Formats: sequence, structure tokens, C-alpha cells
Amino acid sequence: MSKGRVLIVEDNMDTYELVRFILEKNGYEVFLAVNGRDGVNAATKQKPDLIVMDLSMPEMDGWTATRLIKENKQTSSIPLIALTAHVLPGDRQRAVDSGCDEFITKPMDLLELVETVNRWVKR
Repeated sequence: MSKGRVLIVEDNMDTYELVRFILEKNGYEVFLAVNGRDGVNAATKQKPDLIVMDLSMPEMDGWTATRLIKENKQTSSIPLIALTAHVLPGDRQRAVDSGCDEFITKPMDLLELVETVNRWVKR
């Protein structure tokens, strides 16, 4: 039985495969959106328990996608974790201002990722 359903919004397939592998190994059902626009659509249609969002992607960046997900009554309560290489001082605040509930930097600590997902899915 699955611990929960996680939407990964990520354009880098190596990163996606690593996150997918570690989350599936920890009991989660995982599905992919390859850009922000697809992520917004998948969040609305699939209603995941949690979203892991890259912030730099083609077609629509993660900041915009996060804001749209959080503004939509159907998806606003879905916890959203930013997973990003953006590490400048203002990047974390910009992610929070867009609606991200957590902020994890790449390269990621896999244990931190799993613990963060576990904590938010249990809520």
C-alpha cells in the first residue's frame, strides 16, 4: 500500500529518476510533469498528496507554477516542496512568497528529502 502520491515537476530526467527511485523505495507512488505548465495541469487532475517542484524549467518556471497551484482552490492545500539549485540569499524567500512550504537545495540530501516528504504527507 502506498504512503501517498507525489507529483515531481522536474525537467532534468536524471534528477527525476533519483527522486522517483528514493521516494518509491520509501513507499510512495510517484508521477512526473516535465515543466511548470504540465505541473499545474497534473496537480489539478491528479490531486497528489504532495508536490516536489523544480524552480527553473522551460515553458513555465516553478515559481509561477507554484503560485498558480496555490491560488487554485482545488489545489491550494497540497503541500509543495521546492527542490532547486537556486541558492542565492533571496531565492528561498522568493520560493516561500510563491507558495512553497519547504525549500531543499540541489545537490540534495536524500535523507532530508525523504524526511521532509514524510512530514508533509502525514499532515
